[in-house]
Amino acid sequence: MVTERISPAPVTARTVWWRRWPAWSGYVAAGWSLMYAMLGLYWTAGGDGFPFAPIDDDRSSSSILEGSPVEVTAPLMAVLGLLGTVVALAMARGVGSRRQSAAMVAFGWIVAVGLTLIIPDYTLIALVAFGPLLVVFAFTGVPGPQDGVGDILYWHRTNLIILFVGGLLWAAATLAYQRRRRAACQHCGRRHGPAGDGPSRQTLLRWGRWAVAVACLAPLPYEITRVAWYLGHPLGISRDFLTMMQDTDGMLEVGLGCAVASALGGVLTHGLVARWGEVYPRWIWFKAGKRVPPALATVPASLVAVILIPAGLMMLWDPAIGDGWGLRLPSVAWVLWGAALGTAAVAYHLRRRDACRHCGQGTSAVPTASELQLSR
Repeated sequence: MVTERISPAPVTARTVWWRRWPAWSGYVAAGWSLMYAMLGLYWTAGGDGFPFAPIDDDRSSSSILEGSPVEVTAPLMAVLGLLGTVVALAMARGVGSRRQSAAMVAFGWIVAVGLTLIIPDYTLIALVAFGPLLVVFAFTGVPGPQDGVGDILYWHRTNLIILFVGGLLWAAATLAYQRRRRAACQHCGRRHGPAGDGPSRQTLLRWGRWAVAVACLAPLPYEITRVAWYLGHPLGISRDFLTMMQDTDGMLEVGLGCAVASALGGVLTHGLVARWGEVYPRWIWFKAGKRVPPALATVPASLVAVILIPAGLMMLWDPAIGDGWGLRLPSVAWVLWGAALGTAAVAYHLRRRDACRHCGQGTSAVPTASELQLSR
């Protein structure tokens, strides 16, 4: 493997706002936590708009907190929000003894996981899948009985998006603080020494191939059932339920579209371990032979991985199969799908990352012929 040490690049005004995320993520997480603490106090005092209050089914979410009593949940939000504000500020300043640091890191990851993976429902995956349509509907109106985009992104759902963003902020703040306390680079996580780069590219590629295989197999039950329904076969559901879907305009077509999108996503997932995921193939003529920017794969793959898990967990919170196992059980596998896709994305990132622009650690590696052969 050909390697070259790269000196840290200067941080310019053009890159400050996102390349310096370790510097500001803790303060933004503190601000977000304080905002939610104030909302918790407001709802505790009887204010309107509690986002988990019992509501009609057509306006409710599928969050694990949906329908929870405001007398319990709102004060808990306020307490955790105020505590989070203090912890996030301490993380941003890099203070704390060894035990305090361990406690704050544990608190930070618990909050991040809860906000991103446990509390949300399928809203996030639906927003990504149907985002372009929502943009169109904002100008043309929503077809059917719904009165505008507000009937789709109502407060109970919008609140889950806000919580998800807060979880991402907490994950960033906790990761930066954890790296800082380990005396590692807050941007790349490397430490000084020969083992700073971690596993070899060959090892990461093998891990990635296993993860990609799981990520492609996990959604197969969902894809098969939705295609079967479209073709008129009540696989995993009752005949009456299939008839109801056939009589509802667009219902089967939406399911088929989701299955096709899932299958196409599986094809793109192979790019995380294939040569065309590193170098543009010949059929992309205007980019053929050029290096694929790693972020072009890692950012969407990581986002989809994170939002798949709460959509799958949502099915576990309500295990009733109702009109058949085909409605819920295939979607439970999304948890495995998201975990495998996230693992493949991390392996791809670690395998393709160059020397850090900030600390100078790492190498710029040119893959060998054997590595390219392994990734074919």
